[in-house]
Amino acid sequence: MIDVKDLRFSYKKARETLHGLTFSVTGGEIFGFLGPNGSGKSTTQKILTGILGGYHGKVLLFGQKPNEGQKDFRNEIGVLFEFPYLYTNLSALDNLNYFASFFPADKRRDAMELLEMLEFKKDFLKKPVSSYSKGMRQRVSMARALMNHPRLLFLDEPTSGLDPSGAVLFRKIIEEERRKGTTVFLTTHNMMDADLLCDRVAFIADGEIKALDTPKRLKEQKSCNIAEIVYTYENKRCSLSLELPRLTQAFPFPHDKIISIHTKEPTLEDIFIQYTGKGLI
Repeated sequence: MIDVKDLRFSYKKARETLHGLTFSVTGGEIFGFLGPNGSGKSTTQKILTGILGGYHGKVLLFGQKPNEGQKDFRNEIGVLFEFPYLYTNLSALDNLNYFASFFPADKRRDAMELLEMLEFKKDFLKKPVSSYSKGMRQRVSMARALMNHPRLLFLDEPTSGLDPSGAVLFRKIIEEERRKGTTVFLTTHNMMDADLLCDRVAFIADGEIKALDTPKRLKEQKSCNIAEIVYTYENKRCSLSLELPRLTQAFPFPHDKIISIHTKEPTLEDIFIQYTGKGLI
């Protein structure tokens, strides 16, 4: 679906922004592209979606370059930009109907059905986008990205501006799109989204991919193999940290009742910082 080899790009000749990125994304996969601001995430997505040219290396989507056969290419992808790209003087429905007009009739989804799926507030359907909150604009932008039944969906910070219930809804919709066979390229610095959604993730920092694997394997590779056990003994609440192999010898301490056992594995964000030396800001 996506094949990238030795991708290099410079905004200025004297300074290279992307330093030889190599990765591939298979059909039906949710692939996370994770990194802090300024790491090269958005630049890479702009190249993949055909917005930026002038790169060096190999970039293929559906077996062709992003800037070849553009009309057919645009019909097959959906893009949610980090900053909502909407006409603020138009309503949600007017925006969606306008963008739908760029696609063949048999590719269009019903705008109202999409907004209902995204739990958009009905009172604002005909009000201008300028009166919407950030979360409402994000819902309209997601509807726009899904309008053409895309085979390949690019999402840049999809849960930005959403409250917790909205973020859960978006993750469910993304998973449903994948079940339909859609491939998802998720650009984010939100490690919760990546951990819950992605089949594989790539860590990018300073224009280089530092690690690429499943979230589970990345965490296991850096695990400290420690379990924290909370228990009671002689009417006192106690806690103890043990190396996991010792648990195979039952519980090597006196106790009355085991309350909980929690393996102290690192979070995906912990792993990112270990690989890149950078936080996600």
